[in-house]
Amino acid sequence: MAKIDELKEHIGALKNYMNIIIAIILAIGAGISRLYIAGHINILFWIGSAMIIFLLIIFAIIAKALHKNIAKLKDL
Repeated sequence: MAKIDELKEHIGALKNYMNIIIAIILAIGAGISRLYIAGHINILFWIGSAMIIFLLIIFAIIAKALHKNIAKLKDL
């Protein structure tokens, strides 16, 4: 496999990981918003909020890696 094809596959995998993280963030966000509307601010609400922050950090790290790999693709 050529180096450029390998890098394209890596970029594609990173895009898939980002899509999965976005879906999880949306699902957790819907859950904690439902808890908030119902007035049930309990431990699940705070765990969900912390998970969203954690997943946003992971999303930013993956996005940075994605842009780094796209920049490498220009050099090939």
